[in-house]
Amino acid sequence: MDRSEQLTLIAQTKTQDRNGVWRMSETPRSIFVQVKSVTRSEFFEAGRNGLNPEYVFGCFFADYNGESICEYKGRRYAIYRTYRTRTDDLELYAERKGGTNG
Repeated sequence: MDRSEQLTLIAQTKTQDRNGVWRMSETPRSIFVQVKSVTRSEFFEAGRNGLNPEYVFGCFFADYNGESICEYKGRRYAIYRTYRTRTDDLELYAERKGGTNG
């Protein structure tokens, strides 16, 4: 697998400040991925469930820590599904939607 593109995974953590107000903080980190198109069947099946898939990012499975948001070429995406292949690879299925845009 040719992992020549960079993807930024964004971990979100919720912390409480000294006044008791909950704040969301983000911790970004970059990994190398292979960018693939979503298959036709994935596009239509996800569309039936109200999703709008755009990319599939292939990465080494140990590089992923359960993040639900990623950034690719300056745009934010939600990771809605993962798939572990027979090798040590993981596919991250991403969609663009309003709630992940900051």
